[in-house]
Amino acid sequence: MQKPLCVILMGSVADKEVAQTIIEELSFFGIEYVVRIGSAHKTPKHLLDMLSEYENMQCPKVYITIAGRSNALSGFVDGSVLSPVIACPPISDHFAGADVFSSLRMPSGIAPSLVLEPKNASLFVAKIFSLYDEQILANLVAYKKKHTDRVLLDDIEIQKQNG
Repeated sequence: MQKPLCVILMGSVADKEVAQTIIEELSFFGIEYVVRIGSAHKTPKHLLDMLSEYENMQCPKVYITIAGRSNALSGFVDGSVLSPVIACPPISDHFAGADVFSSLRMPSGIAPSLVLEPKNASLFVAKIFSLYDEQILANLVAYKKKHTDRVLLDDIEIQKQNG
């Protein structure tokens, strides 16, 4: 079986900062990725061609979609593929953050998950791929231990401060 692949789809180059955070975390887990740009609104044919290319690959894959404003990208991708889709829209100050609702309400039969924190989107991908890949599983175990140890050390430190 080929190595699992995370396909990161940005709606535009403006989403690059969120993608970079995801990439850094995927790299920690040893997950292969590719970053692409396609818009459900502006370039639907390009997006469908791209998705067809990836869906024809014989490897486990997960898509992370990054699109703000009216997030049609996540639903469009989910409706076009069989692989899991994680919507990770950029947090916006516009409209008091209400544009996130376009990522929450999906039509029946369309079910991308929503993870607002880019690092956690990568963690979710690692959990999915750990079912297929022992090295990713080992990296996930190390990640969880690192975070557990940090909390335990913080607890010891706070106890010392409390006397």
